[in-house]
Amino acid sequence: MTQQDTKLRVLGRYTSSNVQKVLWCLGELRQPFQREDYGGPFGRTNDPEYLRFNPNGTVPTLVDGNLVIWESNTIVRYLCNKFPKSPLYPADAVQRALAERWMDWQLGSVAVQFLPLYRGLVREQRRAEELEAARQRTASLLAVLDAALAQREYLNGPELTVADIALGPTVYRWYELPISRESMPNLQGWYERLSHRPAFRDSVMVGLH
Repeated sequence: MTQQDTKLRVLGRYTSSNVQKVLWCLGELRQPFQREDYGGPFGRTNDPEYLRFNPNGTVPTLVDGNLVIWESNTIVRYLCNKFPKSPLYPADAVQRALAERWMDWQLGSVAVQFLPLYRGLVREQRRAEELEAARQRTASLLAVLDAALAQREYLNGPELTVADIALGPTVYRWYELPISRESMPNLQGWYERLSHRPAFRDSVMVGLH
């Protein structure tokens, strides 16, 4: 049996935003997979068996035959290269770089500001007033998205790409949190378009955990 014939395994709980990127990507690519619960309430990420796959003890991890990949955005890029008949990952070098910059921005900027807000409200049950500074910092970053979406359907143009997949799970949480939100009509419109995609609904819109 070759690597192409094996079923993809996604190791990670379905409520993780990083796991959701991978599940959403697979849904858009219409590829079958097997997901296994790791992380959060399921634990097991510090088990020796799991650490042999992913020494960071984080989720998700993708297992494709003998190949093991961790880091959610890297997994998304790998899947788009493995199943290339899709506009998710632009072939043009310029367009691909423009899409990938949003992926790096999500990890290096948005996640840094948004995760303390999300964890504080959802997991630590803190009051919104205590987290107002984190909310404002997140809103400032999302305003960048709102401006970028002023004249386009998706972040890279008329079609969904890896740029949208990287940021969609965060924006879903932003709109679900019990917080005040500045008016961002372009971001709201983009989010509504995502919510009409079956793969997004099935993989991302599963509640706050």
